[in-house]
Amino acid sequence: MAINCNIDQRGTIARVIVGGVIESAGWLLIVLRMINAMEGDWPLWLGGVMVAVGLAVIMAGILKWCPLRALGIETPV
Repeated sequence: MAINCNIDQRGTIARVIVGGVIESAGWLLIVLRMINAMEGDWPLWLGGVMVAVGLAVIMAGILKWCPLRALGIETPV
């Protein structure tokens, strides 16, 4: 699967913003757990997953390439 531009500027901006929001929420969970504002290990796991997903979405926006569209799935933006 080659990485070719398959989203427009609107999709690029949307993916970078959504990725930033997801990543920020992930870091917030991690920080809240580290300062003992939350109990258990789940905030660390969920926060780590959210940071990774946020980075992937941001990279998709920067590369102007959506893996879902590359697989033939239609996305609204």
